[in-house]
Amino acid sequence: MRVHSLLLALLLAAAINSSAQTTAPLAQYPSPMKETVRNHARITTNGNTGTVLTIDGILPKPVLVYLPRKLKHARKADLLIHFHGSSSLVAYAAEKYKGTLITATVNLGSGSGVYATAFLQDSVFKKLETAIWQRAAQQLHKPLQRRRLILSGFSAGYGAIRSILSFPEYFREVNGVLLLDGLHTSYIPERKVLADGGLIDSANLTTFLNFAKQAADPATGKRFLFTHSEIFPGTFASTTETATYLLTQLQLKATPVLKWGPGGMQQLSEAKKGHLKILGFAGNSAPDHIDHFQGLYYFLNRLYN
Repeated sequence: MRVHSLLLALLLAAAINSSAQTTAPLAQYPSPMKETVRNHARITTNGNTGTVLTIDGILPKPVLVYLPRKLKHARKADLLIHFHGSSSLVAYAAEKYKGTLITATVNLGSGSGVYATAFLQDSVFKKLETAIWQRAAQQLHKPLQRRRLILSGFSAGYGAIRSILSFPEYFREVNGVLLLDGLHTSYIPERKVLADGGLIDSANLTTFLNFAKQAADPATGKRFLFTHSEIFPGTFASTTETATYLLTQLQLKATPVLKWGPGGMQQLSEAKKGHLKILGFAGNSAPDHIDHFQGLYYFLNRLYN
């Protein structure tokens, strides 16, 4: 992935509208910081040797499906559908996955609203999921047993996951959710930050709170991992603030830690219960934001370990 494209995603596409029905994002106050201390290692994806398929006609833009070569001898596979970000990095995560995994990458544009709106009809996600499995079977010349269904989103991509999980059928079907520095909502009143007496608009967080509750109970089998940076958009709630909201509602507390993460990331906090993990990382600059997506392969494996 080219860095400038994700910088644009930070400054423009990560601007979040609290209403799923509205696609025009709110502007944010981008951080002017230039961070040079942490490594910010970037992945090369030359080792992706699998097959790339394209699915057209279901969403406004093509969906790219990746089939690792190890699927040739597999009888079953997990499916990861990722929202927002380079398909080559999603494919890299498939190569590094501790198991067999099909990936599909969905890129629809700027702001969470475009992702949320695309999945407001329950039939859309079912069509997409069915098409992925059918195309995989055609390419591999065999059907695969379907195992886990995992949804991941970077930055604004959480909007699609919110819409999908709002349907009870998919809430039951989805086994794992991975949010990479992406879960926002508005302030009440709009743009009035918490320090000035504003409140979190919790309506758009309810679906994720319900999934987090299930993940916190090991008996459900659900998994939820949410990473957040220290970036403060200013005009809408940050990922730190939405993480704090979830923890407060769950009556959990994050504990301070000092750990290395993938690519030179520095982990500062951690909260765990059952299969729920909320991890806080240092950084309030654009490279810090991109680090979370670069770490998709790592966090995907942590979701199940």
